[in-house]
Amino acid sequence: MPTRRDLLKATSTLAVLAATSSLQALTPAGTSAPTKKLPWPKPIGSPVLESLPPVIERSRDVRTHYDKIVEVAHWMAYEELPMPRIAVPFGLEKTPEIAIDFVMVTNCIDSAFTDFKTHIKFQVDYAGEHFSDADAMQACMKRALDDGIPVLEGKFLARVTQEELDKIFAGNIEMPMLEEKMTVFHQVGDVLNANYDGRFLNFVRSCPPRLYDNGNGLIDRLVKEFPRYNDVSQYDSHEAKFYKLSQLGCWGMYSGLSGTGAFKLDDAHKLTAFADYIVPAALRVMGMTSYSPALEKTINSYQMIARDSRQEIELRAHCLYATALLREEINKLRPPDLQIIIPQVDARLWTHYHATTWPHHLTKTIMY
Repeated sequence: MPTRRDLLKATSTLAVLAATSSLQALTPAGTSAPTKKLPWPKPIGSPVLESLPPVIERSRDVRTHYDKIVEVAHWMAYEELPMPRIAVPFGLEKTPEIAIDFVMVTNCIDSAFTDFKTHIKFQVDYAGEHFSDADAMQACMKRALDDGIPVLEGKFLARVTQEELDKIFAGNIEMPMLEEKMTVFHQVGDVLNANYDGRFLNFVRSCPPRLYDNGNGLIDRLVKEFPRYNDVSQYDSHEAKFYKLSQLGCWGMYSGLSGTGAFKLDDAHKLTAFADYIVPAALRVMGMTSYSPALEKTINSYQMIARDSRQEIELRAHCLYATALLREEINKLRPPDLQIIIPQVDARLWTHYHATTWPHHLTKTIMY
């Protein structure tokens, strides 16, 4: 019997074939095209989206195709597009205080799960199931909890050794960027110990139930108090904000716990997509974005793209721009009681293309 992953891979392969033919009709980035005013989604109060126009307007290697987004919206709008309930795994929603610690601690190291040389993904078997990428990392953390290792406590995080982490993350390959992940744990553990009695739960409870609140919201404070969350890049002397992991952590708590009443978020509509490796690849496969020949060659030949380079910033910026446009077009076609927010679009794309064989860009970073 085919597994869910097999079905996803088959679906992705068919989508790749269909999208590839349609891409021939699109004007790729890096070529001349008629100059016209770029469409922009209505403001949602997101500092992330508000920081992106200079990048989108000056992009050289990535282009978003609004007509294609409208086309996709005309069929995607009629899918279910539910709120994901998988962000709090392994039944931890039954213990919401532990769930908040688990979501935020695992979120700290939710980056780079593919070996940059072999392109093999980190995988592990746990509780009779097979997990890959971030899911495998979470499975390892839950396995450690089962074994009595205090992986959610600041005191443990601040002093954990690479040897201990190597045992915790025992899988098919060595956890990619293990040393960098250890450094992140040390930094985060120090902040938690100094200010929040060693627990992310206490940090979350000290914030108002908003992402942004005149510098005091969850994301406001995450990017200010924890350096690993300050996910910004300079593009032509302009600061582009991405906030991938800080937004993803808040989304994880909201999508997994809001139904239980254990976590409240008054401005979830201000969340954007989470600019990573997979969603940009999904947008490219579906023809909603295209790349210059130089960038296409770099990605298809598995060459590294430097963190904070022009190409990397454009890839991430267009991911956020295109998904914001797609959400707006989808909502034009849905009734008022079925309106969606951007992370639901992100979840739809990530889920269907998480297992795709289509190459994604390779950037060595702890930010995503």
